[in-house]
Amino acid sequence: MSMEQIIILLLIGYIIYSIDKEKDFFPVPTILVLIGIVLALIPFFDNIKVTENMIYQILLPGLLFVSAYQFSIKIFRKNMASILTLATVGIIVNVLVLGVLTWAFSFIFISVSFIGAMLIASILTPTDPVSVVPIIEKATNNKRIAGIVDGESMLNDGTSIVIFTSVISIITSKQTPNVWQFIGEFLLISFGGTAIGIFCGYLVSKIVHYSHHQQYQIMLSIILCYGSFMLAERLHVSGVLAVVASGMVLSFEYQRTIKEEQFRNSLNGFWEVVELSIQAILFLLIGIQVADYLKIEYLPFSILIYILMIAIRFLIVFAVGEIFHPRSWRYISLISWAGLKGSMSVFLILTLHARGMNWQETDLVVSITFMVVLLSLVVQSLTMAPLSKKLLGKHDS
Repeated sequence: MSMEQIIILLLIGYIIYSIDKEKDFFPVPTILVLIGIVLALIPFFDNIKVTENMIYQILLPGLLFVSAYQFSIKIFRKNMASILTLATVGIIVNVLVLGVLTWAFSFIFISVSFIGAMLIASILTPTDPVSVVPIIEKATNNKRIAGIVDGESMLNDGTSIVIFTSVISIITSKQTPNVWQFIGEFLLISFGGTAIGIFCGYLVSKIVHYSHHQQYQIMLSIILCYGSFMLAERLHVSGVLAVVASGMVLSFEYQRTIKEEQFRNSLNGFWEVVELSIQAILFLLIGIQVADYLKIEYLPFSILIYILMIAIRFLIVFAVGEIFHPRSWRYISLISWAGLKGSMSVFLILTLHARGMNWQETDLVVSITFMVVLLSLVVQSLTMAPLSKKLLGKHDS
């Protein structure tokens, strides 16, 4: 991707965000994705190839770090059981149920093998509500719901990658899945990444006190974001969880210092610009990339998978809520609907496509999952604001 293309994408993002400031609940992700689909028809943009490394190593760490750094530690502590359960057990159950139902209903539309259905489910489980969390907060003034959705999204990415990798290994090696091996690998990758993130976050939080220059503090935060990610990945543990843990530890340590406002002010301005820039480029790239995989013959099946995905998520969120924090169906519905798909699902799709496996269902799985992600982005981001106001007005916060 050339510098000229990046500048134009950022300009488009600036225009859309400027409109968003003037309009309440403007569906930024939907508009950017649709613009991206149109851009794919223009020759100047048809040579853009979105790679897995572009999403995973450049764009995703920045987004995760901003979310983790700005995430309320108080909300996490209060809802830790619900968030961790949704991001681990909830994801695993989601994959199993969605995979089985996808396989069962596939005979009506397109023949998909059982392992292919499980792969589709593993790609579609991670949530990415980077755009709907601010909408929820603004429409309902309820930080707790926004915090649960945001916290789950940050943590479930690591679980999703482990599940996806396990399914891929079954396809390539044609071995029978080993439950204990999966559990062991999951625990190693998860705890390893978290430990590295905690260590790096604590170390940088101490170093930053020795610098009184805002520029150097910002440099340290960039090093922490991408350094913790790369270190974890080099050690074959979760870079995603390392970034999340490092950002949360930095935020926690800032709360314990009398200079918290000074430190935060030096970082907020920079990372807010980074977050908006990454989101603009990411959603436009999703639109550009998805245009190549839109196949009308897969649309009915994709719609069915999307409906199943929403229904299963509602049941899982309801079950977790009943166990830890019983809530009304309004809360459950809003949390369920806020789990739209985005950057992590796109990364997993591109990973599958980039591996070039000699597997007959690769193109089918890529097309179907891309279409479901597109449905999720368009439908849920368009309806999030009116649904939030209807289910939980500000008087219910």
